Amino acid sequence: MSANPVLWDLDQRGVATVTLNRPEVNNAYDAGLINGVLAAMDELGQKSHLRVVVLKGNGKHFQAGADLKWINGVRPKSPEENEAVSRATFEAVQRLNTLPIPTVALVQGGCFGGGTGVISACDVVIAADNALFSITEVRWGLTAAIIIPQLCDSIGVRQVRRYALTSERFGAEDARRIGLVHEVVPLAELEASGAKVVKQLLANGPEALAETKALALESSFGGMSVDDDAYTRLVKMHSDRRRTSEASEGLASFAEKRAANWGVGKR
Repeated sequence: MSANPVLWDLDQRGVATVTLNRPEVNNAYDAGLINGVLAAMDELGQKSHLRVVVLKGNGKHFQAGADLKWINGVRPKSPEENEAVSRATFEAVQRLNTLPIPTVALVQGGCFGGGTGVISACDVVIAADNALFSITEVRWGLTAAIIIPQLCDSIGVRQVRRYALTSERFGAEDARRIGLVHEVVPLAELEASGAKVVKQLLANGPEALAETKALALESSFGGMSVDDDAYTRLVKMHSDRRRTSEASEGLASFAEKRAANWGVGKR
């Protein structure tokens, strides 16, 4: 297992690279990865010369959503403990979303569930041509409550109503078509394409960039603060759904590698 679930470094230009580092589970998130993202944001926020953040995933896949084994362990805990987990997850995405500097996500391989929320919270998203996407939560009897605001910002309500309800997988070109990613490039060119965007961002005034991003967020679904009532409601919905019998069956179907029995008509 990876000793450090999130790695980061900062070069002399002020470009930080934050790397999700659980390749053995396709960078699926658990408490360690969530806390690692929050810690990276805290530490980078103290760097006066920070100009751009590049987000990557180590290994073959960018981010496979939640670690469902971990979720199943959280599920039977108290409502307060479940809410704390959802709150930390929400805050990790929101910290990335509201960071007052440009963020660039480089996506290869799988980007599922919460991973789609993470890239929706980034300013520029470049996908390799082997990238595959899915908003998977309903497949396991869960909801994507805490990333719905970011998804609505990036792909619009109409597309969310399709892809978050079907949980179907779709490729990089469809992701570009609906607005989830900005550009699709060959896998071998992913790093170079990211470097080109970073160079363009560094040519711009840092204060003007921060002000422009803040203005864009003022009118966005995802621009809510942690003090908003909507924030509290989303966290509670996310954590409450995890503790339902439907989620229990969905997670069991994942662990047992079988189709879920949703018990339609048994109510």
